[in-house]
Amino acid sequence: MKHTAFFGDGEKTFALPAEQILELQRKTGMGIGAIYSRMMTGQFDFTDIMETIRLGLIGGGTSPQEAQALVDAYAKPTPIIEAFQLAADILETRWNGTHEAPAPDSQDDLQ
Repeated sequence: MKHTAFFGDGEKTFALPAEQILELQRKTGMGIGAIYSRMMTGQFDFTDIMETIRLGLIGGGTSPQEAQALVDAYAKPTPIIEAFQLAADILETRWNGTHEAPAPDSQDDLQ
């Protein structure tokens, strides 16, 4: 389950495989259910957001050093709502899986 989004200087792939979830839990001191609940109810910490993005980048194939540099350059200085939305999307993709939009019905396109 991967999430792709424009972040910083281009399209990036984010994923939270088991290794990154375990590290996210270690860094935040909470289980994944608590992290997800906090994010979805707006009760998150800044660390929840930054670590979700950083670890999502690493899970998506970015080196740890590059992931930290991207977070420092593009996530930390932006308005919190922008970084929050990305972190929420990363968690939501891992929680519920990737959902692709249905293809438009060609009949509907003609009307």
